[in-house]
Amino acid sequence: MSNFSIATKIIIGSEDSKDVFAGMTKVMIITDNFMKESGKVSYVTELLEEFQIQYEIFSDVRPDPDIESVTKGVLILEELKPQAVVAFGGGSAIDAAKAVVYFASRNNQSTRCTFVAIPTTSGTGTEVTKFSIISDPAKKAKYPLVDDKLIPDYCILDAELIKSVPPSVTADTGVDVFTHAIEAIVSSKANDFSDAAAEKAIKLFRDNLLKAFKKPDDMQARKGMHNASTLAGIAFSNAGLGLNHGIAHTLGAHFHIPHGRANAIILPYVITFNAGLYDTINETAKRYQIIAELLNVDSTMPRQSCLNLVRFVNGYIKKLNLPSTIQEAGIDEKSFMDNLDEMVKAALADRCTATNPRECTYDEVHRLFQTAYYGKVR
Repeated sequence: MSNFSIATKIIIGSEDSKDVFAGMTKVMIITDNFMKESGKVSYVTELLEEFQIQYEIFSDVRPDPDIESVTKGVLILEELKPQAVVAFGGGSAIDAAKAVVYFASRNNQSTRCTFVAIPTTSGTGTEVTKFSIISDPAKKAKYPLVDDKLIPDYCILDAELIKSVPPSVTADTGVDVFTHAIEAIVSSKANDFSDAAAEKAIKLFRDNLLKAFKKPDDMQARKGMHNASTLAGIAFSNAGLGLNHGIAHTLGAHFHIPHGRANAIILPYVITFNAGLYDTINETAKRYQIIAELLNVDSTMPRQSCLNLVRFVNGYIKKLNLPSTIQEAGIDEKSFMDNLDEMVKAALADRCTATNPRECTYDEVHRLFQTAYYGKVR
């Protein structure tokens, strides 16, 4: 059975955001320390103060939020009992907040409250998805939580919040958007509705990422990427992702490569594998041909369209000053090889890999990892 839903109410801009908190007396804000110390969290606190709403800020969220910080957040939420939780920040802050709200409500249904996500980067799409990625540093693992109860009630999209994001982060998060949309289109659970959101996200990526990267103050480009991120999130929340994310999760957990950058490195190699360019061209190649057409690099033949798509991705990676191999990302060969077996097993077990369009074996993923490390088949 195929399904599609958008459970989150999306508010574009800040004008109508006041209505979300009408009648509330207590709110918990979950963010990271930079957002708190820099004063950027005032975007939320000034609004709450205007309504004389009591609030508490939990800012112990780190990049790749872990089990320890989530547990702390759950304890604070259970004690505070707010009417709303506001997640303010990038993917890490929103993912952490999702997990806090989710586990607190599982412990005690009375702690369930309105959940508001306000993204300050354009990449993860987590502000509208049923996914949350939580890390376990001790095991060097990332665990995707997947549950409809993780979906925020409201999402406030304000491009003004991302105009100061540096080019390197714009590049990492922008390619993350692209990867989300691509994997949603070729996913084994894709449908016409998820395709529509993903295809629009790819068009917005095509028209805006390089502009936002080269001219950070281009607000039209910023808005385009902000919308693309959420649209891609809607797409993959419904259709699922694939092997690219399965590999990126474990690669990031082991070597602390930013998630979007890990996706960018792996993307051309996964496209090549999924389409059968290493062996025999397959039906998935026709799905990639649709993406190539959206990017204006298609051909009449699926194989050539896939080759053109891979070249497009490689070219974009260079334009964004991103590494094209795992080795170029600064990972030494011995460390990579020492962790390879563990990473292959983790990628195969990752829940995102379950909706990859092509089934894969241990040997195939092992080979793909090595190809992505060296930049060529070994």
